[in-house]
Amino acid sequence: MPNTTAPKTVRTLIAPDKFKGSLTAAQVADALASGLRSSTGSAAGGTVHCELLPLADGGDGSVDAAVASGFSRHACTVTGPTGQPVPASIAFDGTTAVVEVANTCGLALLPDGRLEALDASSRGFGEAILFALSLTPSRIVLALGGSSSTDGGMGMLTALGYSFLDAAGNSLHGSGRDLRRIASITGQVVPELAVTELILASDVHNPLRGPDGAPAVFGPQKGASPADVAALDAGLATLTAKLAEAGFDGAASLAGHPGAGSAGGIGYACLLLGARQVSGADYFLDLLDFNSRKDSCDVVITGEGSIDEQTLAGKLPAAVARRSGARPIIAVAGRSLLPKERWSEMALTHVYTLTEYTSQDSSKDPELSAALLRKIGQDIAASLL
Repeated sequence: MPNTTAPKTVRTLIAPDKFKGSLTAAQVADALASGLRSSTGSAAGGTVHCELLPLADGGDGSVDAAVASGFSRHACTVTGPTGQPVPASIAFDGTTAVVEVANTCGLALLPDGRLEALDASSRGFGEAILFALSLTPSRIVLALGGSSSTDGGMGMLTALGYSFLDAAGNSLHGSGRDLRRIASITGQVVPELAVTELILASDVHNPLRGPDGAPAVFGPQKGASPADVAALDAGLATLTAKLAEAGFDGAASLAGHPGAGSAGGIGYACLLLGARQVSGADYFLDLLDFNSRKDSCDVVITGEGSIDEQTLAGKLPAAVARRSGARPIIAVAGRSLLPKERWSEMALTHVYTLTEYTSQDSSKDPELSAALLRKIGQDIAASLL
């Protein structure tokens, strides 16, 4: 009697975040898909179909994720965090533009990787917003992760039309060091912003100042010494006071708003401009149409560089898992600090890590990371077919 059993077909949605320092989200998805597809042709003749959806949560890689989902990339040149011109890009689909801090004034743009806690500026981010406005979008998504500066958005606001003057009437460039030198603020924002919806995409909930503020919590990661942290916090107090004197509505109250401290205080400046704050992870899942994409798949594969307590607190893989329903959810990571008995907290059926496949440090080795992900893809396919 002939065998009428049809070969098994499994449809997967590969929806990872980046592996920071090693691979972009698109590279992670490509490597996993390569491994999964190479295993098509098991003894049972099974097939794995792969749909790729590289993701971002409002941090670095947000423009790349939007482009991978169908947005167009538009290149521009902006002033880097320490004044040098740097190439940047935004994503645009005819209605929505995505502008990110990371590729305009991010840590990765500091010359020779040298941290500049006091002198880095957010001016380049403001210049990228100006460039986006030239395309006449209906809305701009402001992706705030990965900043090198703690200037309260002073540099950004300078690029958008405001002048920050010292006691002698000289214009200030905009940096953490400049904050305490602000004596007055003049000018007005470019008129195009008044007719453009601003979306602040961030999952940071810190206020601008104080023990939980931007300088205290994130300043040390940007090279700030204890003395620098104190100086930056005092400088941000000057900024809020001078903004209030200049007539900015809510200048004092918005400094305490959860999220004002994101990206070294760029979040505060965005709130002053009327931006609507949203969860970066959830907003980008909506923007990239995750819900309809996962509905056509049997299995969701997600991941990021490290799966740990912060992941459980709401980072991108947790948001993916929450939206994936009853279908199996597999996570892939560079490392995992969660024991197997805690996988159920994210409804994960399995977690694969690069550290299980090598004794080498793959965190700064893109080629090794990609090779390991291809092997993991093969092993996932074997478990599914």
